[in-house]
Formats: sequence, structure tokens, C-alpha cells
Amino acid sequence: MPPIRILHVLGQMNRGGVETWLMQVLRNVDPARVRMDFLVTVAEPGHYDAEIVALGGQVLACGSPRRPLLFARTLARVLRTRGPYDVVHCHLHHFSGLVLAVAHWEGVPVRIAHSHSDTQEREAGAGLRRRVYLRWMETAVRCHATHGLAVSDPAAAALFGSRWRADARWQIARCGLDFAAFRERAPAPEIRADLGIPPRAIVLGHVGRFDSCKNQHMLVHVLAAAVKREPSAFLVLVGVGPLKAMVEEEAVRLGVRGNVLFAGLRADVPRVLRSFDVFVFPSLREGLPLVGLEAQAAGLPIVISDRVTREIAVVPELFTWKSPEERPEAWAEAALLAARDHREARDFVDTLERSEFALSRSLSGLLRVYGVAA
Repeated sequence: MPPIRILHVLGQMNRGGVETWLMQVLRNVDPARVRMDFLVTVAEPGHYDAEIVALGGQVLACGSPRRPLLFARTLARVLRTRGPYDVVHCHLHHFSGLVLAVAHWEGVPVRIAHSHSDTQEREAGAGLRRRVYLRWMETAVRCHATHGLAVSDPAAAALFGSRWRADARWQIARCGLDFAAFRERAPAPEIRADLGIPPRAIVLGHVGRFDSCKNQHMLVHVLAAAVKREPSAFLVLVGVGPLKAMVEEEAVRLGVRGNVLFAGLRADVPRVLRSFDVFVFPSLREGLPLVGLEAQAAGLPIVISDRVTREIAVVPELFTWKSPEERPEAWAEAALLAARDHREARDFVDTLERSEFALSRSLSGLLRVYGVAA
């Protein structure tokens, strides 16, 4: 029997949470039973592209969703010439409506809309044109999706509506991770030396794309407040994105640029997390940030926005919940207090691996949706 063929549709295969999860899925499926290709909306190569090809997949460019008619024609052509595909699995939130409509017209039997974000607050203030777009896409998802997956309750409501539980097609599907890398116990002083972090620093750390929803702009204000209390306070920011330059300029303006390490994209996030004393995450909106699971696997105390769903808290005692509307001084106080209590990373890897966020559970559930027998 030939392998089932799946086409994932998303922006670009870079080192983000969703992309890292998909790569872990790809590495762990049996290629004799499942083949995964990736249709991306960004022409530039992604960080995972070479590995995808090495594992037998394809990375196909489809153009920007900002040109929907051209996108639809290109997608239809891909489905005809590169297929047949058994599954189209779309990760483009509301734009899934158009993607799954085309897949339906082209005869793809399994069509999945996957919500990774809670956009409800942002979309509540949308203008008329945006509201028309959202309603059209939500209707298209309802008409053309055979399955709808969401990483959390808020993410489900954001794409499938507040009454999503009434439709049997919609379900929560956690993006599980492989936590094996967190069993490696390199000493924090060694990692800090490699990164150039002062050896006696109190390290506030963050991992995420530099984007307005991640709220890194607030983080440098938290650092400035922390430095006033504790001059050895130091901030490590892992990631890239369009707002990095603005965040760096703000650090300069506040006089704390020397206390910030912009670490860029890292392939060794589990190792870098070991250099932190506390993980700080002031996001304005999220679906369910996978890096929060990684921080727990690293045994870090976590000071986190109360706009993040509490479904993420596998180890509740690690969490301190704060409103992003609170003053940076309050965040700084909470972060320093958590860091002082963090003497040595505790081992919660077994706890994470027994949870619903384990890769094995995520993968088996996903394969059931795809129609692959256990």
C-alpha cells in the first residue's frame, strides 16, 4: 500500500513553535506509511527546508495570501500536478477557508483547519472590510473542513466560534514535543560562558519571534526596572523578527543595552534555557506557546501573561501569572523573586512526557485524524 500523502500549508518552515512541532512529527513518522510535503507562502528558504528534503518531503512555494486569486490558482495546480494528496492540513488560521475550499474542489478527501492562535481580542476591533473577510473565511471553514484542530480552548473559539464544542468536527489537539533533549545536563556556568553572559548575572530569559503580540518591548522595560533593584540583572532574547531593531533601540534609550543579549535564532533552545534563572513571557495573545512547555521541561520558574491559557501549566507550581497591563516594576519584582528561588533546575521531564503534550500522544492522535491505522 502506498504511503498516505499529506500537504501542510503554512507561512515558512523556520524555527517557530508550530514548525518545530511539525518537524518532530516528520522525523517520527514511518515514511513507508506517511509522506509529508509543505506548501509555504514565503519564497525565501526556511531553516528546515534542507532537512525536509533529506527526509523525503518537498517544500513548495505558493505565493502570498495577499493575492488570494493567484494563491488559489497556484494551490489548485500544485494539488493536480504534485498530488494526489490524501490530506490538506492548513495552519493559516482564517485563510484556511480559502485553502480548504480549493482542496475540496480538487477532491482532497481529508481537509483540516488548524488553529494555533487566540485572535479573538484583536479581531473584536476589526473594521468593516476585515469583518467581511473573517465571516467569509469562517463560513468557508465550516463548509469545506472535514476536521478542525486547535491547540487550546481560546484558539478553538477564535477560528470555530464560541460554540465550537457543538460540532463534532472540531477538537482540541495538543502539539506535543519530544522532551529528550532536556535530559542533557550541561552546567549553566558553561552555557553562560559560551553565550557571553556574565557569570554572576541574574538571567531573565525569553524565546519568541520579535512581534507585537510577543510584547518584547515591555521586556526591556522590565529589565530596566530589575536593574534598579539588582544591577546584575541580565536579559537574554532568543529569536528574530521585524521588531527586533525597535526593541534594541528601546534598550539603548533606557540605558540597559549592555545588559541584553540578542541571541538570534538558535538550534539549541533546550541548552540555552539552562542558562536562564527565570523565563519571562508577557505576551498579549497566544494560542498555546510551545516554548512554555520547553521552559517547564527545563525546570524554570515562569513569569507569564495571564492572557496565555492556563492549559499550558503542566507544572503549576512553576508559574507566576501577571497582567501585561501591570507596570514593568511589578513584573521585575516577580521575576527577581522567582529567580532567587531558582537555585538549581528541577527535573520535570518525566512529568511532561506523561502529559498530553508528549510527542507520542500528539502523533498518535494526529495519525488517527489522517486516517492512518495504529
